[in-house]
Amino acid sequence: MMNIENKVAYITGGTKGIGFGIAKSLLAAGLKVAISGRNLADVEKAKAELGSENVLALASDVRHYTDEENAVKEIIAKFGKLDIVIANAGLGKFAPIDQLSLEDWNAMIDTNLTGVFHTLKASVEQLKANKGYYFSIASLAGTNFFANGAGYNASKFGVVGFTQAAMLDLREYDVKTTTIMPGSVTSHFNEHQPNDADGWKIQPEDLGQMIVDLLKLNSNVLPSKIEVRPTRTK
Repeated sequence: MMNIENKVAYITGGTKGIGFGIAKSLLAAGLKVAISGRNLADVEKAKAELGSENVLALASDVRHYTDEENAVKEIIAKFGKLDIVIANAGLGKFAPIDQLSLEDWNAMIDTNLTGVFHTLKASVEQLKANKGYYFSIASLAGTNFFANGAGYNASKFGVVGFTQAAMLDLREYDVKTTTIMPGSVTSHFNEHQPNDADGWKIQPEDLGQMIVDLLKLNSNVLPSKIEVRPTRTK
């Protein structure tokens, strides 16, 4: 089992929902964690809620490569290295294809897909140097299409394909690469407000624990693509 204590992780979209839940799980496992979001005040609030001195709050918009470059530089300045990257930032806009706006299409592609590339591009040399681990948070929408989901499906199908190809490129450097494809998760996605009725869904901390468990796997084992669903439907 790999010792993951004091490893350094970076989570994009870490202010709430899945990213925040992953941060909690990684901190509990003894890691140092950097979280980012577009609004520094929101990131600082999340850091305060996490209540740990091992958290670095960063303002970064994954749509802009220079933001991610600067985020990685700040992480190295603070913690000395970067071992684990979780590309989680994402958004969803849903409409029939004849009504889907150019703005919503571009927002999803730029954030969900290009942002995932920017995050890996900015961090890949650290991951290679430290034989690290890169995760992308995709979705079951990355393999199952549905009405009103053309833009979202396109972005998440892209994330799955991108991450699997990157896995083949990076394993020669002993960098592990996994895409996690969750179904229904209790989160703030698509303006949802988590409530008691969400109890049947996957919880953000469940995905965090999954990442902890994956990090601890024997180095010879790589679950490169994982679909995860709630045990039951509501």
